[in-house]
Amino acid sequence: MGFLKKFQFVGGRIAKTGLAVFLTALVCELLNWPATFAVITAIVTIEPTAANSIKKAYVRFPASAIGALFAVIITHTLGDHALTYALVALLTIITCHKLHLGAGILVATLTGIAMIPTIHDHYVATFFIRLGTTTIGLIVSTLVNLWILPPKYSNTISTNIHNLYFKTGNLLERRGSEVLQNHSLHRETKLIFNDILREIDLTDTLCEYQKEEWKLHRSNRQEMRCFHYEYKKLNILRQILFHIGNIIYLPVHYSFSEEEKERIMDATLSLKGIMHHPSFQIPDQHFTLMKNLLEEFWEDQEGLHMKPFQSMKHHFSCETIMLYELLSIHDLIEELSEIHLLEAQHRNVLEKALYPE
Repeated sequence: MGFLKKFQFVGGRIAKTGLAVFLTALVCELLNWPATFAVITAIVTIEPTAANSIKKAYVRFPASAIGALFAVIITHTLGDHALTYALVALLTIITCHKLHLGAGILVATLTGIAMIPTIHDHYVATFFIRLGTTTIGLIVSTLVNLWILPPKYSNTISTNIHNLYFKTGNLLERRGSEVLQNHSLHRETKLIFNDILREIDLTDTLCEYQKEEWKLHRSNRQEMRCFHYEYKKLNILRQILFHIGNIIYLPVHYSFSEEEKERIMDATLSLKGIMHHPSFQIPDQHFTLMKNLLEEFWEDQEGLHMKPFQSMKHHFSCETIMLYELLSIHDLIEELSEIHLLEAQHRNVLEKALYPE
C-alpha cells in the first residue's frame, strides 16, 4: 500500500482533464470530425472552478472563431508558408486583445496555427467544422467541470490557515529576538515573511474559488458558517502580518535594557503561544504581560513629550514602535479568540439541537 501511495499523483483537476479529453475525442469520432482542435480547447478550458469555465467559455468561443477565420483567410491567400504562421498568430493575438478576449488568446492562437497545415480546399466548410469542434471541446469540458468531482476547498483553506498561524508565531519570535539583540534583518527571516505573504494570497484565492463554487453547487448552512469563520481568521492573520511587517523593516538603532528585553520577549513568546494554540486560548498571565507593555508604552510617550520637538530626529523610538506593534497584535489576538469562542458556542448549541440527550 505504501508503494502505491507514492504514485497517487492524479488529482481531481487532472482526472477531469483526462475525462474531458476522452469524451471530446469520442464525440468528434462519432461525428467523423478531426478531434485535435476540440481536444486542445477541452484541455485549456478546465478551470479551478466550474463557474470560471462557464465565464471563460463565452470568451474562448468568439476568440477561437477569430483564430480559425484568420487561418482560413491567410492560408487561402498565401498558402502554407512560414509567413502564414506568423501572420495568423500575430493578427489573432492583436484582435483578441483589442476585443478584450484575453482569456481566449491561447486557445484561439493554437487553433489558428494548428489549422494551417490541414486547410487545402473547401475553406468555408473547414472554418465551420473547426468552429464546431471547438464548441464541442468547450461544452464537454465545462459539463465535466460542473458535474464531475466538484472541487471543495474548505479543508485545504482550514489547513493552510492553521499552518500559517503557526508559522506567523514563529516569525514573530524570530524577528523579536533579532530586534532585541540589535541585529539587522536576517535574509532567512525576510524569506519566511515573504513566503507567508504568498501563502496568504494563495489561500485567499482558494477562498474566492470556494465562493464561486457555491454559485453552482448547493452547500449546507454549517459548511458556509465554517467557511466564513475561517475567512475571518484569514483576514485577522493578514492584519497581524501587517504589524509584523512593520517590525520586520524596523530600523534597529536602539539598545534595550535587560529588563526591557525580558519584558518584550515574554510578551512575544506569549503571543506566539496563543497563535500556536488550536483554540487561540489566552491565559491570564498574558493580560498581565500586555498591561506591563502598555504602561511602558505610555511612559515612553510621556518622556518623549518632555523633549523639544525641534531637537528630535526620530519622533518614535525603536522601543515605542516595537511596543505599539506588539500591543496591536494583542488586540487582534483578542478579537481572534472571541471569534473562536462564539463559533465554539454555536457548534455546541447546534449539536444539542441535532442530537438531544
